[in-house]
Amino acid sequence: MHLWSKLSAAKWIDAWEERFQGNPNLVIEYLKGGKSIRLKLFCATLKEAEAVQEQWGGSVRKMSGDWKKPLSPPPPIKIRDTFLLTQGSKPAALKKLHKEHPKRKIISIPPEMAFGTGDHATTSTCLRLLVDIAQKHEGHKWSLADLGCGTGVLAIAAHKLGCTDLYACDFDPFAVKASLSNAERNRTPGISIKQQDVLKWKPRKSGYDVVLANIFSTVLIQAWPAIAKSLAPGGQLVVSGILASQAWDCFTAAAESGLGFTQVIKKGKWVTARGGHMADLA
Repeated sequence: MHLWSKLSAAKWIDAWEERFQGNPNLVIEYLKGGKSIRLKLFCATLKEAEAVQEQWGGSVRKMSGDWKKPLSPPPPIKIRDTFLLTQGSKPAALKKLHKEHPKRKIISIPPEMAFGTGDHATTSTCLRLLVDIAQKHEGHKWSLADLGCGTGVLAIAAHKLGCTDLYACDFDPFAVKASLSNAERNRTPGISIKQQDVLKWKPRKSGYDVVLANIFSTVLIQAWPAIAKSLAPGGQLVVSGILASQAWDCFTAAAESGLGFTQVIKKGKWVTARGGHMADLA
């Protein structure tokens, strides 16, 4: 067992919590004074720990003592009557889940390279809204763009819901690598996954029927013009990663690009919203 650790300003705790959410091996400690935190991630192998270090800096050391017993993964998450989201990745475990839940589509997202597994409030809410949206497209071809794809779980879910025109991107090359690996693991080929800064993104002229953007509000505010261009007429937009304290400023900026929201869901300190072009919402 190896330990990756890193010091950070406490003001960034929300970003760290979202990035690592779903990984049961993470511990966050407040240091004396409350202005700093220490992140600790217990990794099964040196390779895993060094991969996290390469991405985020920090330090790695070997743990002493008996660490052979692995931590128990959390139970699978049910999304509507459609999905079962699991951290398990072993064929025998997945086969058992298929047998126990024959009517559900299984999505396997193990907590590799410290990425979350899709059970964060922002991601799970996006998944539920995606299931609702897909029902309206059933029997028809539809397209989707997943901006800030992280582990690729939303694009993978869209593929399993019948979407065949899929684009996913993330600024982080490690996220792109994780998404490609998860797409292969879940047998969802055909998803175009690219490394892309959404602030420099030039969406295709035809736009997408559905656009998902699980991105922090500070980035969303700058990305609204590009997101508005990416959404086809009558398209559905789902955004998340927004802190409740920043939601008003975020939605006000969206309105300046002609985007509005008819459904806003608050889970803890996070907000997810569903909407589209204001002209289509009237």
